[in-house]
Amino acid sequence: MTDAPLTPSEALDLLLAGNQRFISGTPQHPHQDAARRAETAPGQRPFAVLFGCSDSRLAAEIIFDRGLGDLFVVRTAGHVVGPEVLGSIEYGASMLDCPLVVVLGHDSCGAVAATRAALTDGVVATGYVRDLIERVTPSVLSARATGLTQDDDIIAEHIRHTVALLLDRSRVLADQVTTGQTAVVGLSYQLADGGARVVTARGLPMEAAAPNPAP
Repeated sequence: MTDAPLTPSEALDLLLAGNQRFISGTPQHPHQDAARRAETAPGQRPFAVLFGCSDSRLAAEIIFDRGLGDLFVVRTAGHVVGPEVLGSIEYGASMLDCPLVVVLGHDSCGAVAATRAALTDGVVATGYVRDLIERVTPSVLSARATGLTQDDDIIAEHIRHTVALLLDRSRVLADQVTTGQTAVVGLSYQLADGGARVVTARGLPMEAAAPNPAP
């Protein structure tokens, strides 16, 4: 929990500063001790909702150098959206008063790669993986329609599509963005160097999309 409520821009700065520490190999591991455990036991006041891909290399509290009570984390493969995801994000934004919602994608995403392969080869996946691929398909088709072929560009398009989808389907979230209470930001994470860059931002000043701040 933070000492005072943060603005959406301040929450993003705090998140990206932690990512810079992770990149440089100088993490502080804040809020990971017994005192923090005791402090957060009665209740939580996270400063951001983190909706990310379930990929095992995207552990939010590690790559953003945060600890207990800092992030309200929701994860699905390919950060695909369903009712349970929308409900969880609305809970974090409206009931926990998180000023920031982040959609976190990454390069070499298996869900996006599987979708591209299905569209190219026509191989239909089995079980619920098929549903996963169907939910990623609009992003890949949109990228293709605008001539995007590189992995990073397609991932960025999927992140932008997810941000737009959240705001389109959740009136609660859209209203909070309109009133300036909450911002929704899409970040793309690079597995090799550990950096998270801003792809899209709704509800923030333009300068908020500048490169990550120093740690």
